[in-house]
Amino acid sequence: MPPAEGIELSRVHCRLDELLAARSMTLTRLSELVGVSLVNLSVLKNDRAKAIRFSTLTAICEALECEIGDLLVLGSVTRGN
Repeated sequence: MPPAEGIELSRVHCRLDELLAARSMTLTRLSELVGVSLVNLSVLKNDRAKAIRFSTLTAICEALECEIGDLLVLGSVTRGN
């Protein structure tokens, strides 16, 4: 059953855009470095991913020289209103 309108939900937010910008790297270049399709990285970047493999997460963090907590953070979103 979906949550009622106006209820705040916790969700994971991917900070890929900010990390790429800070490193002057394109999503295309990251795709080449980690061997993940541009489409799949775009899904992750836009917070539409439902899951991520540990190997993919590791590869992204290695390419961006960051920690998992730099990439994924807990955010909140309010549904409805």
